[in-house]
Amino acid sequence: MNSPALRVGLLGFGYASQTFHAPLIQATPGLALVAVSSSQPDKVQAALGPGVVVYAQAEALIRQAEIDLVVIPTPNDTHHPLAHAALQAGRHVVVDKPFTLDTAQAEALVQLAQQRGRLLSVFHNRRWDGDFLRVKQLLADATRGRVHVAALHFARYRPEVRQRWREADLPGAGIWMDLAPHLLDQALQLFGWPVALQADIAALRAGARTDDFFHASLRYADGLRVSLHASMLCAAPGPRFVLHGSRGSYVKQGADPQEEALKAGQRPDAAALQEWGHDAQAGELTLADGAGGGLATRPVPNERGNYLGYYQQLREATRGRAPNPVPAWQAVQVMQLLDLGRCSAAQRCELPCPTAFTAGA
Repeated sequence: MNSPALRVGLLGFGYASQTFHAPLIQATPGLALVAVSSSQPDKVQAALGPGVVVYAQAEALIRQAEIDLVVIPTPNDTHHPLAHAALQAGRHVVVDKPFTLDTAQAEALVQLAQQRGRLLSVFHNRRWDGDFLRVKQLLADATRGRVHVAALHFARYRPEVRQRWREADLPGAGIWMDLAPHLLDQALQLFGWPVALQADIAALRAGARTDDFFHASLRYADGLRVSLHASMLCAAPGPRFVLHGSRGSYVKQGADPQEEALKAGQRPDAAALQEWGHDAQAGELTLADGAGGGLATRPVPNERGNYLGYYQQLREATRGRAPNPVPAWQAVQVMQLLDLGRCSAAQRCELPCPTAFTAGA
């Protein structure tokens, strides 16, 4: 017997809702997007269809809508209060990254979800990038040698400051809270918990009201160094991933194509699945060729990216048939490093990492 569809309420209808969450939810069998909160009902129903009920206020949707799951891609400073209200109302909850404004808020939500017996997940969609999935495979292959230096990079070219909350002088705004969660989460998934972190966070553009540049270094107990970098002033973007190790190097140029495809209106439905998430810009692996110490470089195709996989696994997790795709305790770890990075930048020094938050904490 088929399980009934999971009824989903989406809070807000801004960039993240329109680009990521609404299309992915509607493309996932077993999920039904039934309610959205927005001050523009005509816009929502034109995009999603007349069957979606529109609430003027997020709080009203949480209280009144007949839903099982609340998805929260609202401005960052609203994540904690809205997730708290949804958990109190007995809903399962997905929060877009960053989970909250700080670690204390994140830990409180984890505790509340445990008390209420609800699933709490964080949308770290970059775990389903095709190049990231390939890097995971490369690291799992011990024959390729140990990695000593790694770099993860997000490039943007937006030299003019725009009028939007992400670039305003507001709690949770700025590139550190926007892109560092992606890079920190990927670093934790690939390399584990570091022993120390040093971050440089700055506002470099003329008229910038919040940070638009960061460079962070993670130091590991075995000597591994991992650099994380993002900037709004990268007209010529650098590599997305770089790994240097005992046997050679891996370099991947270019970004996973799924976000741009979604922005262009493409959808990962059944008709598009054959090509969805295909990144034609292969990485390059340079290894010793075994012939007199020479080096040989070959292309390494990416795995197929699959943002839909997050919501497919989430659906199964609510039914007890799969693990949570991004458990909230893992997002708490990201928040710990975000907090530490801000302290490091303020003090201009490397700081030791705290004990990592765990599932049983």
